[in-house]
Amino acid sequence: MKKIGFIGLGNMGLPMSKNLIESNFSVYGSDLNKAAEAQFEQAGGIIGFSAAQMIGVCDVIFTSLPSSDAVKEIYLRQGGLVDSSQPGILLIDTSTVAPEINQTIEEAALSKGIDFLAAPVSGGVIGAVNRTLTFMVGGPKLAFERSLPILNELGANIFHVSEQIDSGTATKLINNLLIGFYTAGVAEALTLAKQSNLDLEKLFDMLNVSYGQSRIYERNYKSFIANDDYAPGFSLKLLRKDLGFALGLAEKQQLDLPISKMLFALYEEAEKSGYGEKDMSVLYQKISGKTNAAQ
Repeated sequence: MKKIGFIGLGNMGLPMSKNLIESNFSVYGSDLNKAAEAQFEQAGGIIGFSAAQMIGVCDVIFTSLPSSDAVKEIYLRQGGLVDSSQPGILLIDTSTVAPEINQTIEEAALSKGIDFLAAPVSGGVIGAVNRTLTFMVGGPKLAFERSLPILNELGANIFHVSEQIDSGTATKLINNLLIGFYTAGVAEALTLAKQSNLDLEKLFDMLNVSYGQSRIYERNYKSFIANDDYAPGFSLKLLRKDLGFALGLAEKQQLDLPISKMLFALYEEAEKSGYGEKDMSVLYQKISGKTNAAQ
């Protein structure tokens, strides 16, 4: 039985690690949030191991972390994953980070003969729970093939984008750039519909069989807006972060994306108004006239 480490037991990491336990892997988990560790342990996971200690017992270590800084800290600090690893281990980061972080980690890993994959995911918490995630993987093909028996337990759509380590991350950032557009479009369209005295349920039924249909419209409306419940599946502040990374990637390519810049400013302003911790669909509340998330 393979032994797998999982660092980061948050909204995505916890259900993914639980699925690996259910698939009869031995899973060692770690998180700064002790309540998350307790849930993981209750599901059959093993806790109490540092990153360096996981290296000694695990064949594969996943990370699912909220920021570039957190990823750099776990991988690149003294005593971190790269420093503690030896050839033979496989490190897989599922976080969405700036592409240059992928490159820096790969360079450090290669210097020690360690396999590293940058494998961001799409599909949200529901996808993590239901094993329907999409994995967009950049890195060596042989390492990707080695990861497949595990990734197939976590997702329904597993893609090796290329051997360029940040190719999966670039794909994920383009995906989230589109999500940013769709989320803003849904918020504005439904605001217009509401002010036009249209029934939003009937509107959804009609647009869902028209060209206005989209998976984000269905997600944002059916799971959040219709229920007036914005508990985060994917928070607005995380989407704003990823839009910033996408614009950074465009800048490096010397591209001017004027509409994307305006979109980023919209999410920045919404976060400053107090909506950042709520689900991205809360942009509907902001655009429909509320000036503060507490209202």
